[in-house]
Amino acid sequence: MTISEFKKYFKTELCELYTDSESTFLASVFVEKITGFNSFHQRQLSNQELSTDDEEKLSSFIEKLKTGMPYQHILGETEFYGMTFFVNENVLIPRPETEELLEFAIKKIHNSTLPVDSLKILDIGTGSGIIPLVLKKYFPTAEVTSIDYSEKALEVAKKNADFHQLNINFVHDDYLNFELHQDFNIIISNPPYIGIDEENEIENSVKGFEPTMALFSPTSDALIFYRKIAEDSKKYLNKNGFLFLEINQKLGPETLELYEDFSEASLLKDLSGNDRFVFGVK
Repeated sequence: MTISEFKKYFKTELCELYTDSESTFLASVFVEKITGFNSFHQRQLSNQELSTDDEEKLSSFIEKLKTGMPYQHILGETEFYGMTFFVNENVLIPRPETEELLEFAIKKIHNSTLPVDSLKILDIGTGSGIIPLVLKKYFPTAEVTSIDYSEKALEVAKKNADFHQLNINFVHDDYLNFELHQDFNIIISNPPYIGIDEENEIENSVKGFEPTMALFSPTSDALIFYRKIAEDSKKYLNKNGFLFLEINQKLGPETLELYEDFSEASLLKDLSGNDRFVFGVK
């Protein structure tokens, strides 16, 4: 089977799950994973025969995709903010909205009067470590602390930190019952914010392969993490410090209200026009 023939086979096998453009993208991704040929070289070598071993590996990928498994989990990695991150079933796959949050945060910090050379940053709910590691890359002298309840998620985050050779202070604890012991210039978080009553609205491909702990609020109160962050911000966020939050689009005004004591607090939309972020200045 040639590369071109495999791509046609790939589309035929997965036509009920993916659009034509999605299949084109995924086929190219998996061929590159196996052969090392990027999309340009794949076009140049479209008539090159795949080895039997490569065909078997690619066929196994198709069978996994048919189960609904995210392609990032099959690959074991994903691209985010221009960086490669390892992912598995113990962490959420990074979303574009979180890239938007980080882009906004980095610009705000660079244009601020905060002590950029000695920032103290707290990340709550680290998952695969994308937020603290991107911030550490852009602010290498910052002291970054990152907390997560899942020990398995922290294993992934530490693997990513080692891969990028970035030093993060990872803390394994239950944030909702955790007492902070130092002040921070920046608090940033993308905590579990989907209400239990919204579970039926979440695609099975998400619920079946990504950790529910990272998706759903642990109680009937979808804002429980935001309430704790608001209380901690009163005590441990420095004056003029920044708060960056990714939020449930259905609870924008309710989330913003928790930070009415800030000197500045605003609700921001993502590129799709949904209420997605809260930005605050202490």
